[in-house]
Order: sequence, then C-alpha cells, then structure tokens
Amino acid sequence: MTSATDAPDTDQLLSIAEDLMKRARTLGADAAEAAVTQSRATEVAVRDGKLEAVEGSESKDAGLRVFFGKRQAGVSFSDLSEEGVSLAVERAIAMAKLAPEDPYCGLVEAHFLATGSLELALYEAPHWNSEDLSRLAQSVETAARDIPGVTMTETAFASTGETASASVSTNGVSHTARRSNSGYGVSVIAASDSGMERDYSMTSARRVADLRDDAEIGKEAGERTVSRLGATQMSSGNRPVIFDRRVSARFLGSLEGAISGPSIARGVSFLREHMGQPVFGTHINIIDDPHRPWGLGSRPVDGEGLANTKCHIIENGVLTTWLLNSPSARQLGLEPNGYATRSLGGSPGVSSTNLHIEAGEQSREDMIADISDGLLITEMFSPSQNPNTGDWSVGVSGFAILSGEIAHPVSEITVAGNLKDIFARLIPANDLKFWSSTNAPSLLVDNLSIGGA
Repeated sequence: MTSATDAPDTDQLLSIAEDLMKRARTLGADAAEAAVTQSRATEVAVRDGKLEAVEGSESKDAGLRVFFGKRQAGVSFSDLSEEGVSLAVERAIAMAKLAPEDPYCGLVEAHFLATGSLELALYEAPHWNSEDLSRLAQSVETAARDIPGVTMTETAFASTGETASASVSTNGVSHTARRSNSGYGVSVIAASDSGMERDYSMTSARRVADLRDDAEIGKEAGERTVSRLGATQMSSGNRPVIFDRRVSARFLGSLEGAISGPSIARGVSFLREHMGQPVFGTHINIIDDPHRPWGLGSRPVDGEGLANTKCHIIENGVLTTWLLNSPSARQLGLEPNGYATRSLGGSPGVSSTNLHIEAGEQSREDMIADISDGLLITEMFSPSQNPNTGDWSVGVSGFAILSGEIAHPVSEITVAGNLKDIFARLIPANDLKFWSSTNAPSLLVDNLSIGGA
C-alpha cells in the first residue's frame, strides 16, 4: 500500500462502537447496537500501456440503531468527532421516540448468540504498492491486446485493499473482523467489418495466492471479445440451453430471493409453499459454507451475532431451510438460523455466504456434443422476474450450438420460462470453480423458449 496512514485497528473501532452504545443507553434507549468500519484501498488503471489513474481511498464510518420498546431508528455517519458523534446519537434517539411500533423489531435474543470465538483466515496484509499494481494492470492488458482482432482497451486495472470492522450490542454481541481483497482485470474492444464487440475478464480474492494468473485473465478477455464478432439473431423456438458458468450462478440469486425470510414473511415468493418439498432434481445439492477459508463471503458469525454453519439448503433436490434473520423469524414463528446481515444503522438483512451448486459428472463439452440445435449462453442482461409466480425472462447473448459443436455467436435474443420448471430440470456440468462468493457449474436446461428473429 502506498498510504502512509496506519492500518485499520480493530481495537480502536471496537472502542468507538462501545462508546456509541453506552451513549445511547445513557440517553434512555432500552437497547442499542453499534458498528464501525474502516477501509482503505489503492487502484491503478492503465490504457495502451500507459498509466491512466492511481486512486487511493480511505474511509471510516459508523452506524447506531436504538430501541424504545418496539420502536426503533438508526443512523449512519462518518463524522467521528465529539460533535459529530453526539449529534448522531441524539438524532437516533429522537427518531426512535417518534417511530411507529414494529412488533417484530428488536435485538436477537441473547440465548441465540454464538459462544466462543471462531478464527477464520480472511486477512492477508496488503503487500502491493502502486508500482506493483501498475505492472500487473499492464501485464493483463498486454495479454489481452496480443489476441488478434482486439483493437482497443477500455480499461485495465489492478487493486488491493483491506477492511476492518467492529460491532457491539446491548444483548452481548462484541465482534471484530479484518478482511483483505486484491484483484485485477481488463475490458477490451474488438472490431471487424461486422461491427464492434466488448468483453472482459477479472479475478478477485482475499489472498494473492488465490488469484488467477494475470496473463490468463488478459488472454481470456481478448478471446472472449473476438469470439463475439459477427453475432446474429437466432430464430425463435424451443431448444436445449446451456448456461455457461459465467452466468449460471444467477439462478442462485433467484433462489436466494425466493427463500429469504422477509420474502416468505411477506408472502412474496413462488416457493413459499415448498418447504420440505422437491424443488430441483434429486441430483442437485446447493450448499452454503460460511466458514470456507479465504472465502469471499465467509464470516464467523452472522450479522446479528448468531453462530452459523455449513448447510445443505437444497439436499437431493429438496428445499430444507429458509434464510432467516430475527425479525423474519419472529414474524414466521421460527428461530433465526444465522443468515442475517448487518448494515450501518439499519435493520438486519438476509444473505447467504459462500453459496454453490455441486458439480455434476458430465463435462460442458460432452453436453454440447449431445445437442443438435441449441444455445450456449455467456451473457445475461435485463432480467424480468415475477416473485410470486416465478415467471422469468432475460436478454442473452452467446453461441448457437449446431450438430454438437459451437457454431457462431448470437445476440439480441431472449430466453423465458418459469423458474420452478427450470429449477426442476437443471443439470450441472463438472466445471465448478470457486471464483466468487456465489458459484455454479455450467447448467443445462433441456428445453427453453427462445425469442429471436
């Protein structure tokens, strides 16, 4: 890092959070929670082999949520001076006294809180300076520009950063964490008589050793971009469709939204009546693992301080759990189960951690070889989804599959179906990679509606 300031200090952040909580109690709050985060990062951008920008960012922010009976209010702020802190606490207190009652609000009951301390490997001290970042960004760009047909660079970047946080609450939560993140990537343009196309590749990880090779990233970006040239529309009809692993994890986002506690509590989910029932084929397992070492979504406890653990959300095709925080659990008459997220001063949300679909046995290449007329999707955009029914459509581009081979690029088409039907027919390939917090292998659906020419 090029910053001369000290690294984020979790003990200092914890002290600030404890002070906020104590001030709220002194001013009469029945309960309170406070959180403080500090982050710093450096990013370098290059274009055409020349340094374009070096940006350093640092921030320290705090949040406070206070309760008076079943009334609550929260504030977030970055002015941590004595005057700024006093004003923020007073504002939170005043807002809470005027807030409408919420029968489901409140800190999580103390007996649900995690006991003991779980140490996860999530932090590696940054050791790249701006010169290192510039060299990496240039290397990624060079590898992309070496691909014949690539004509321009949109941007190539490399970055490194770290975040520290502390959270406390009057029910007994006291937690600190440190996380690091580094990465690089490139976006390029290719041109031909048929037009211009753009694509990219990037890699991100908590530790440098887990990053993909910089030359590999650049080469992948260049090849992806050139392969899109000359795209045409595909004719409308029903065909087998393969969702490349670049986009297949989008289905996990749809699943997560449909099984989140708040969605179930509001009755706004196409899976609200499916607990304990088959939702996918018996060959599908979907697993969330909050304790994956160096995982981009890993956390030792959830956002309310509950213990969390590895969970088969879908086991042999069957839906086994909702993703609950304490408010949604109270509304549903259930117990919270470790999926709460914390925001600065806000009510808890809900999220998975490191979610993935287990790999199948067949390779993507073998899946393609078995298709006489189909579609390989590599990009999805502008999705539309009815949360109540599961009706779903999305704009896509990719490649036509003809006679068991990838034939030519296609674009300006849509695919549509009902997510309950799609989930039940998904077949995973064996190409799963853990490159994000949400991961899936390529996925085959044997028959989907395609809207094209």
